Amino acid sequence: CTVLFYFLLLHSDTGRPSCNRCDRRLSCDCSRGGFTRVPMVTDRALTLDLSFNNITEVTDVDLTGHEQLRALSLHGNRLVVIDPSAFNSLWSLEELDLSDNQLTALDPRWFSKLGALQQLNLLNNPYSCIGSAPVFDGLVRLRRLAFGGPALREIQRGALSGVSQLEELTVHANNLTRYESGALAYVWPLGRVTLSLHGPFLTDRALASSVLADVSYPETPMVLEDLYLIGNESVKPFYETAKRRVRYITFRNLFISDETIVRLLVVVNGVPVISFIVDNVTLTGEGRWERANWTDHRAVDEFVVRNVVVLDVFKFVSFLQLQFLLQYPRKVSVINSKAFVLPCPTSSLLMNLQYFDLSDNLLTDMTLTETLCNGNGTLKDLRVLNVSGNALKSLSTVSRLVTKLRKLTHLDISRTDYSFMPQSCPWPSTLRHLNISGAKLTTVTPCLPTTLEVLDLSNNDLKDFTVALPSLRELHLSGNKFLRLPPGNLFLNLQALTIQSNTLNMFDRSDLQSYKRLSNLQAGQNKFVCSCDFVAFLQSTIKGDGDVQLTDGEESYVCDSPLYLQGEQVGQVHLSVVVCHRVLFVSVSCGVALFVGVLLCILLWRLHAFWYIKMTWAWLKAKHSSRRRQRLRDDPSSDALLTFDAFVSYSERDATWVENFLVPELEEPSEAGENSMNPRPLRPLTLCLHKRDFLPGQWIVDNIMSAMERSRRTVFILSENFVQSDWCRYELDFSHFWLFDGDAGGDPAILILLEPLSKDDIPKRFCKLRKLMSSTTYLEWPQEEERREEFWRSLRNSLRGGEEDD
Repeated sequence: CTVLFYFLLLHSDTGRPSCNRCDRRLSCDCSRGGFTRVPMVTDRALTLDLSFNNITEVTDVDLTGHEQLRALSLHGNRLVVIDPSAFNSLWSLEELDLSDNQLTALDPRWFSKLGALQQLNLLNNPYSCIGSAPVFDGLVRLRRLAFGGPALREIQRGALSGVSQLEELTVHANNLTRYESGALAYVWPLGRVTLSLHGPFLTDRALASSVLADVSYPETPMVLEDLYLIGNESVKPFYETAKRRVRYITFRNLFISDETIVRLLVVVNGVPVISFIVDNVTLTGEGRWERANWTDHRAVDEFVVRNVVVLDVFKFVSFLQLQFLLQYPRKVSVINSKAFVLPCPTSSLLMNLQYFDLSDNLLTDMTLTETLCNGNGTLKDLRVLNVSGNALKSLSTVSRLVTKLRKLTHLDISRTDYSFMPQSCPWPSTLRHLNISGAKLTTVTPCLPTTLEVLDLSNNDLKDFTVALPSLRELHLSGNKFLRLPPGNLFLNLQALTIQSNTLNMFDRSDLQSYKRLSNLQAGQNKFVCSCDFVAFLQSTIKGDGDVQLTDGEESYVCDSPLYLQGEQVGQVHLSVVVCHRVLFVSVSCGVALFVGVLLCILLWRLHAFWYIKMTWAWLKAKHSSRRRQRLRDDPSSDALLTFDAFVSYSERDATWVENFLVPELEEPSEAGENSMNPRPLRPLTLCLHKRDFLPGQWIVDNIMSAMERSRRTVFILSENFVQSDWCRYELDFSHFWLFDGDAGGDPAILILLEPLSKDDIPKRFCKLRKLMSSTTYLEWPQEEERREEFWRSLRNSLRGGEEDD
């Protein structure tokens, strides 16, 4: 059975695509990949995003082996079929998104093994009924559930069977026509509920009332979407929320008239509604509110209006009639509603106001002056003011307007048109948080209040920061043009610094040490030069060495240069010793090279390699001069150029024999012997001796070569002293090249053995000389005196070349 299972598994995988887009956190993003089947990914994946593909079916083996998977998204595909056991192996799955597909029915078997599931999204599928089967039975850990869509027509009583508590419930039922009372009533506690009931509010308000009754709890925030409230009848379902004293109500995508607002205020009269939020609202009418001025809404603490479109805005009379409502809230937000002014009389109605948000409107310096009543301190309890995203240009104007707000601690004037910061500005002494990000500032001046604890100057055109802020704890400078970190001695209490997306090249430990209390740094997404010091420092900081932590993640720190490291994460860079310690490397390399060179020189000296090199050079020179020498020998007219009859090579220890016997015998005039056939006196021979005839100061090789060129013969006085003498060996070496090379044209040398010496005593490297000794007759110095005359006669004949007969 096991073999059959794996066979079927492998067979079913045939033709399946693969997805390799998984990061180091084992999060696989396979969205928008054009897949028509569930692709194969690593079985160690923790999250798998398959959204926005063309997958139509999930088979029983597509997700086999993914026991560790925590989150799976199949949102935005064309799913029609899901095998009943498709998710059985996903024991650890916590999030599942099947929204925006083509599932016509929900099968309880899909979720039967998902005991760890916490979040399930089934929105916008064409199923028409929910509750006919206990779809969610067994999902005891489920905390977020979303279902419904345009096709949903019926919700039956068993819809949420098995679900005990939820943090968030979302139901899209704009076309709901049948609802069994109590279908959504058994979930408690219920953290938040979002309902889309456009159709029921228009056509079947009793059904809408029944739905609201089942999910209305005093502490459960309720979000109502896609409502069209015109006329008194349209607010009847809200009697259920009023009866159950719902305290947090949000309207999203609302079309309503002023008359309906008045009616709604009457319905919730006396109900302690704390938060009233309206998002994406279209308002019609003339602003007649007086019929609700008797109602009691003193419990209202927060009033938020976002993205408001007022039809026929010039017909609206005034908001002054809303005094009965505006005098209570502590938090008022009018966001992105094209408001260009709030008249001072209306602002004065906000007597308890502590939080005021007028962001993303059409305010100017002049209309803001009117809204804040020319800075006379009307909003005396105001603590937070947000006027970001307006067309404000004068920083000195806003500072003057808030000076008398004695309790103001937070001011947001970001995304404005400030391009200039004056040298000094008045501020309330209570101001702690200031946001001027997204402006056009180029310099920072002492205009900034010294009481600040949090300052945001992100996304400006700043290049430096030279203002001391001793109380500052957080500084945000991302998106500017800083080349270096600001001096730390300006911020004695700074704990967090954000300076991402600037032009920082590098920073080091000394830069951070100037910040006495800095613990969190975000400096990624800069153009870092990955020098050795910077890489080593940053890698140690990433590992947690030191007091400062990089809280934006090591993936934010990427090399921009040198070019071969561009795009590499600094934490993954490994630089060689050659790059990082160039001076040391060169020094060590030179030292090693010098040592090796000295060692090599010593070795070569011991092996006489230098002499061989010189000999080779001399041999080459000899080859070039061989023709000239041969011409000198062959041409009788050149005898005058041959200065010596013989060049004598001998050991210094044999100099006594040379000077006492050889030189007197050959260089002194002598008469012809008795047996000589030539009665003429013999001319004396001229010998070349190194002690006498070599030119001082010249290289010995040049002297030897010169002497041999000017001599007819070469005489070697061989002895043990000769063989052991380095200089004699050098002369012998050179002669080896000069005389015994076939191309040199040299004559054989005359060898005189002062003492018995075999060819084995000659160094083996002089192979031609050894061969010559074995094939050529040489003269031996006789120890008997009576044989010496014959020795001298033979030597003279050899040197004279036949001038004297034996």
